[in-house]
Amino acid sequence: MPSDLGFAIVGVGMIADFHARALMEVKGAKLVAAYSRSREKTAAFASKYNLWAAPSFEALLARKDVDIVCVTTPSGSHAEVAVPALKAGKHVFCEKPLDIQLDRIDAMLKAAKKNKRLLTAIFQSRFGQGAKTLKKAVTEGRFGKLTLCDAYIKWWRTQEYYDSGAWRGTWDLDGGGAMMNQGIHAIDLLQWLVGMPSEVFAHTATLAHSRIQVEDTAVIALKYPHGALGVIEGATSAWPGFLKRIEVSGEKGSAILEDDRLIFWKFDKETPEDEAIRARALQTSSIGGGASDPKAISTEGHRVQMQDMVDAIRENRPPTIPGEEGRKAVQLILAIYKSARTGRKVAVSG
Repeated sequence: MPSDLGFAIVGVGMIADFHARALMEVKGAKLVAAYSRSREKTAAFASKYNLWAAPSFEALLARKDVDIVCVTTPSGSHAEVAVPALKAGKHVFCEKPLDIQLDRIDAMLKAAKKNKRLLTAIFQSRFGQGAKTLKKAVTEGRFGKLTLCDAYIKWWRTQEYYDSGAWRGTWDLDGGGAMMNQGIHAIDLLQWLVGMPSEVFAHTATLAHSRIQVEDTAVIALKYPHGALGVIEGATSAWPGFLKRIEVSGEKGSAILEDDRLIFWKFDKETPEDEAIRARALQTSSIGGGASDPKAISTEGHRVQMQDMVDAIRENRPPTIPGEEGRKAVQLILAIYKSARTGRKVAVSG
């Protein structure tokens, strides 16, 4: 194995720049190639980062110095990039969601397993210190019996944002709106922290935008197998946009995670560490953002997860967020959409 693992980016839209900039800070990695269906855009991106502009997807996959493919195409085309890459012996670092349909995600998982390659879904919020602290408290049972477990993603996107790409706000390529595109990070974080709901009941609407097929506003009631109830509120219709928030409450404590800052942290039985955790919350988080501007996010989350991918390959271990984990958020969101369409509660199942 060479000293540096080679990355290639497929899809050169806005998020590709975050991947390229993050990779500059990853130890043991180098960005070597890029490809998109537009030769002009590929050439411009490759020139910007001093890369090889692949003339075709097949040519990119044939490169021996490409070890990992970053999938940054529109959501509904992720599987058509990831599956051939995995079959070609490349590891895959895939933007959220893994894809917008479970059968396509399952094809990705099958290809990864058959070809013994790593597949990871980009959910950088799980790597934040605040999120990990909250996860530890849940695992240790500090909340006692969980009672309320909620996620709030009250974001804002302009009409210009949706008009900027023909795929945005479509079912075929975006896969949904405020839930599948923007809310998915908080939805993944919530289910990672407290488990998957067993049942959802959803209302969705398009209230603040035109020329889109998907929802910009959603409210979902949750029921968990451990007895807790919960709510997800997601929107791109809430001007000026608020930081995403996770709230976990139980009979023995409550916590509120705003982006990656624990702005509330209190238990009936305090530990010496609790005051230090509250003090840390006064510091600015390096992971988060995007409440009103999709470009206003840090590259730190991508950097940390890319480093984890490189380390996983070298250490012959699964990545921290394997593809099976990335499937869960999509599974939950598709149940939400089914409930909104049918007007009925829906069991969350594969």
